[in-house]
Amino acid sequence: MLIHFFYALNLILLLAGLLVFRLDSSERQFSLALVQVLMGLPLLAGEYAFLAYHMEPQVVMVVLFSESVFAVIWFSMTHRLRRATVSTAPDSGMNLFFELVVWIAVVIAAGYCLDRRPTIEISYEILMFNFGSPQYFYSFFLLMPMLYSAWRLEQFWRFLEPARRWEYKFLVVGSYLVCGTLVWASSYRLTYLNLIHDHFLLLATLLLLAWSLMLYAVARHRLLNRRIFVSRKIVYSFVAPCIFAIYLCGLGIVSLVIRYFGLSLPFVLRWLFLAVGLVGLGLFACSGKLRRRVHFFISTHFYINKYEYRDEWLILSRELQGATTEADVVKALYKVLAESLYATDIRIWLGDIRNGYIYVPRHGNHEGTADGDFIVLVDPLIRFLNEHPFFYLKEREPDKAWKELVKDKGDFLGNLSLELFVPLSIGNQIVGLIGVGPEFTGGRYGLDDFDLLIALAGQAASALLAVRMAEELARAREQQALDKLSAFVLHDVKNAASMLSLVRENAPNHIQDPEFQQDMLEVLDDTLGRMAKVEARLKSLKGEITPVRQELELCGFLEDCIRRIRKNLRAMKLDLDCHGKIHINIDPGLFSRVLENLMLNALEAGGSDAVVRITAGRDEERSQVVIEITDNGPGIPEELLPVALFGPFRTTKPGGSGIGLWQVRRLVTSLNGTVSAENVTGGGARFVVRFPLQRHESGP
Repeated sequence: MLIHFFYALNLILLLAGLLVFRLDSSERQFSLALVQVLMGLPLLAGEYAFLAYHMEPQVVMVVLFSESVFAVIWFSMTHRLRRATVSTAPDSGMNLFFELVVWIAVVIAAGYCLDRRPTIEISYEILMFNFGSPQYFYSFFLLMPMLYSAWRLEQFWRFLEPARRWEYKFLVVGSYLVCGTLVWASSYRLTYLNLIHDHFLLLATLLLLAWSLMLYAVARHRLLNRRIFVSRKIVYSFVAPCIFAIYLCGLGIVSLVIRYFGLSLPFVLRWLFLAVGLVGLGLFACSGKLRRRVHFFISTHFYINKYEYRDEWLILSRELQGATTEADVVKALYKVLAESLYATDIRIWLGDIRNGYIYVPRHGNHEGTADGDFIVLVDPLIRFLNEHPFFYLKEREPDKAWKELVKDKGDFLGNLSLELFVPLSIGNQIVGLIGVGPEFTGGRYGLDDFDLLIALAGQAASALLAVRMAEELARAREQQALDKLSAFVLHDVKNAASMLSLVRENAPNHIQDPEFQQDMLEVLDDTLGRMAKVEARLKSLKGEITPVRQELELCGFLEDCIRRIRKNLRAMKLDLDCHGKIHINIDPGLFSRVLENLMLNALEAGGSDAVVRITAGRDEERSQVVIEITDNGPGIPEELLPVALFGPFRTTKPGGSGIGLWQVRRLVTSLNGTVSAENVTGGGARFVVRFPLQRHESGP
């Protein structure tokens, strides 16, 4: 049964080489062959050791078949080695074709020899065979790839850059040991046509030694990480299942070996071993520290970079998408740093160049009273980070500034147990700091850690700057809204004050006139009403205008308004042209304010000689009421026509606020109307106000 197991493993290893046709680069093809070699070496060594204690023809044939399979994958690895690791090596499509031809030839020859009846003699633990037998050709098939591989290894080493030889020295030494071992074995067979028991034990030992050297080179110098492009998350997710699968496979192999030798495994021990494996799997799943150590080992031994920079950057970007405050940004940064770094002590300070930097804990607010919670602007650490991308307490080659900082901040660093600081900066502006404690693995921080922290710090600093700008913009908008509201209220107060001022000017000459007294009381009532509305608006702080509509007869309403305005604006000449019965549904108070604003605007533009003509009528085609207010003033500057005139704070009058016409447009719009302005030929300006007619309104 064990022999069939060996055959199955060799076939799986051989068929795995077919994956090369799905790989599009020399590096990946070499990686596949190297992985096959690292799996094939211990398998071949184990078969040699098994043969040493079981000199049987069936065992000899499986070992010879395994040698042929290993020769194929070894040939593939050494043939691809130079092209995958030396940049000047030629890369041609014929190489893969050549490998395929050799692969097919060796497999066919091995299968042919395997099909032949073995002519093997075993006597006194000595394996003997005849010249020209299948075993003889097996040895020849093994010798040729080993000699070719030794030549390829020499070529690879000669063309390899001297600076990179230290990475591959153990791999090359181990590979030469494999070549030398198998060349000696095949040469001895071809020369003496026999092998003895001790030779197989020696072969197994030498191959395991070579395998150890090669495995150390791959793990120590991460020779596979340039070519394996598998996400760390996928690798992490397979760690626990793979460990458990290996454990079960090992348990199965032990059971097979015990059964092969006629031994028995007690029922209790069998299930105890299975339970131990399940308990170990549970501990691995529940122990975050153990998982982090496994992740650290995988990242530092099987990948060229310690971190997946792209993944960490994307994760932080996703966390920052909904960040609207500094607290949200800090929370996202804490989360990503805690999941990425192999450290438990992480601190973040926020601030600016004016107020210094205060510590922001991971959860909740902090008063900043403990030692190290506040860092002033003139702190030596800030000065150092203004000139350096980071500060590392275990710097191998410190400069003068580093030594001075350690001398000044030794107590600070010792109390906080932090050894790495990176600024949150954009350009020359530092908006915060990141402090990181030592790795829980006890190792040193390197370029991977510095690069990751600098990248994440820059991304977080950009988010902090955006949040701060958004907050400043919001405050500016609030201030702008307050300014507009103040200007709006000021304009209402100004209009009311203008009316009172006109009454005051006319009072000395007309105070005894009963009609003037009545008008004066009406003006006072109107002014008080306006002030009450202003007060109500200030209390509600609402930007909407809600009309209170009622049906009015337009001509009569205009006559009443003009009469009232004429009494207060005695210097202005008013003329009304309105005939017939025109009914509209409108808010009288808002409409009066529109007319009053336009009248005051005409008075301020034309002075004491102002003449205003009001014309009202129907536009039957558009089902509208049209009210035209024309004055004889200087007209409207062309740059303000047709729209800019109605914008807030746009005025050409000395002392004007630029609110009146903006208020007119808002009031008219709230009444479902429109207002426009134009200059009149010969001088003056015309304002046209349109309101919809009532649906039942007909002709005069």
